[in-house]
Parts: sequence; C-alpha cells; structure tokens
Amino acid sequence: MSEESKEENKNQPASKQSWQKSLWDNFVSLGSALLLVLVIRSSFIEAFKIPSGSMIPTLLVGDQIFVNKLAYGLRVPFTEWVMDKPLYFFRTKEPARGDIIVFKYPEDPEIYFIKRIVAIPGDTVEMRNKLVYINGKPYDRTPVSNDKLDKIFTSLQDSSSEYPRDRMKVFEDKFDKTTGTIMVDSQSFYSVDMPEIKVPEGKYFVMGDNRDNSKDSRFWGFVPFEYIKGNAVVIWLSVWMDFDQKTFTFHPERIGTILH
Repeated sequence: MSEESKEENKNQPASKQSWQKSLWDNFVSLGSALLLVLVIRSSFIEAFKIPSGSMIPTLLVGDQIFVNKLAYGLRVPFTEWVMDKPLYFFRTKEPARGDIIVFKYPEDPEIYFIKRIVAIPGDTVEMRNKLVYINGKPYDRTPVSNDKLDKIFTSLQDSSSEYPRDRMKVFEDKFDKTTGTIMVDSQSFYSVDMPEIKVPEGKYFVMGDNRDNSKDSRFWGFVPFEYIKGNAVVIWLSVWMDFDQKTFTFHPERIGTILH
C-alpha cells in the first residue's frame, strides 16, 4: 500500500473503518458457514424426501430422511458435483444386502431413487412366486405379528384404498445383518418370475420393499457403486400433503425411526 493510501485510510472516520471491518467479518463468517454446510452435504450427511410409495411399509410418501454419505467411505468434498462419480479418500466397507440406499437412477442420473439392496456383486438372483432367491437359496421370510400389522395399516390409512388389508401380505425378510419389512400384493401380477442372473462386479441389484409397486432392478438393471449417494439411516420428519384433496397428515410417531 502506498504512503498516500495509508494516509487516506488514517483520515477516514473511525466509524467508517469499523463498519467496513464489520461487513468483512460478517462476509467471512457467512462464507465459512456456507462452505461448511456444503462440505457436510457433499461428504457427510444429506436430507432427502420420499416422493413415492415404492418403499412402503418401511418408508411412506412424505417421510423425510437423513442419508449417511460416510457409510462406505470418506468422500473428497464436491467431487460428485463436478465429476460423474465421487472420489474417496478411503473406503471403509462395501454396501451389504439389506442396506437401504439412495442412488442416481441409472436411466436418468438427474433423478434419485431409494431402494433396498438384495444382491451384491457375484451373487446370483432370481424370483419365483414373489420370493427372492440369492445364490439358489430363498431369503428367510416370516409373516409380521398382528400388532405390527395393525400399526402398518394405521399408518397407511391415507392410502387404504390402494393397499386393502385383505390382499396385502407383509413379511419380515432376513438379510445378512438386518431384517427388512416387505409387502406383497397377493392379487398382483407385477412381480413376475425372473430367471436367475448374476450381479456384475461393482454393481448392485436393488428392489423396493413394496414389491408389487416398485420400478427397480427387475426392470432397468443394476446400480453401479459410483451412483450410490449413501445409506438411509433415520426419519427426521414425516408430513404427507395432498394438494388436490387439500388434506394434510403429520406422522409425529415416525420421527426418529431408525431405518433397517
């Protein structure tokens, strides 16, 4: 800075210098806070809203969830926003059978889907009579208790006409380290039998828990690892709004629900 500029700054009123410093400090603070939020959203945790019923009864339309982006490793911030795939400082574990994941829809990467992993790289997968077979063996499946069934259909009261209790069957499917709640429509032919296929390296076979109302790997194929955003972990809000019918439903009992 020249002597002339220094002298000019000295001659500025103290109040003006103080205002300029305060403005700069606020700008730096706001910028730092925004950068921190973006880093967290890019590499640590992100919120998503459930737009469809493909994961009923685990997730309802209007559920808002947090997705753990650290689930499979520490990402280099912002790389997924400027590249086709995220880069990792290091990987911690591989996605597992039973994980609920948010991912880019392979046929249109601008859209995000949420499904459950049912088969991992190297597995063979097939469907017979609405039952999934992995490496030649069916998933261990048991009907849910009557108490749980009551809770599920109470939560579905807004959509009861779509899911009549007399024909919907709800089961617990046992995956490797978790148990998922699966719903099938006994009168639907949507879940047709699928011949055995092998999951390629680096890709995953996913399905919706609402087996007869889910567009998933049965129809469009596998999910590449680099398309996975993260593992869905918890519901932090559940609000369902029907603007056509002008109805509003709040499910406070679902807040804090751990997803598995």
